[in-house]
Amino acid sequence: MKIKGALAALLLPALLAGCAGESLFANDGLTADEAPDAAGAAYPSGGEKPSKSAAGGFNPYAAQPGPPPGGRQVIDSPTLAQVMETGPLPEMAWGRADAPVTIIKYASLTCPYCRRFHKQTFPKLKAEFIDTGKVRFIIREFPIGKTSGAATIALRCAKPEKYLELYGLFLEQQASWVSQEVRLDPIYKVASQVGMTRQQFDACRENQSMIDGLKWVKDRGRTLGVIGTPNFFIGSKLVKKVLTIEEIRAMVEPLVRARAAAAAGAPR
Repeated sequence: MKIKGALAALLLPALLAGCAGESLFANDGLTADEAPDAAGAAYPSGGEKPSKSAAGGFNPYAAQPGPPPGGRQVIDSPTLAQVMETGPLPEMAWGRADAPVTIIKYASLTCPYCRRFHKQTFPKLKAEFIDTGKVRFIIREFPIGKTSGAATIALRCAKPEKYLELYGLFLEQQASWVSQEVRLDPIYKVASQVGMTRQQFDACRENQSMIDGLKWVKDRGRTLGVIGTPNFFIGSKLVKKVLTIEEIRAMVEPLVRARAAAAAGAPR
């Protein structure tokens, strides 16, 4: 039991840093300014201090008003067209391309909240909305820290049909590969489970166009107001919290009905 407790204490800072932060390949460890509170949340060093939620709990995404960290430009209330703008890498998407609603998840592979969503909520979202043609679901990479960055490059180098499987494996097996320092062998061990060879894995790390493309995805997310993971866009609405299936239903179903009504009323 003591060994497990020590391991948890070692991994906790790295895991939490995978949920809030600014740098693509910065260290995964928390600084003094990023120490988690009792609820296990953390906020980025040098960024805006989060506030308490109305219920009194800690909300790592409820930033106080102020200029964005680093002076970068952030689009206020982006349009759907701005949200859907893509860069050099193809979108990793599931569901009908013409689905009435698009949900985008910004995720870091070292984030335990992303793991929780993928385990508890995504299967219901897939069965109820994606597989039925109501939602197109997109994952956009928002790696925070060197460890997450290294795993994300491997994830993008997987065959497209293996992406979602490997994404789930990285989340499910976080305890085996997430650490303060980058450990390539454990990261490769996860990637190998979808058939990736060591030669492919090592070559991937030298793929500068892939790295540049991932930086574009993250920088664009920042411009759209994403500050941590998971953050979601449902249509053009940015939601900075871990969503439950009940919350997804409440937001998605009115949009689906509105699209159906608009289609029914369109001239034929």
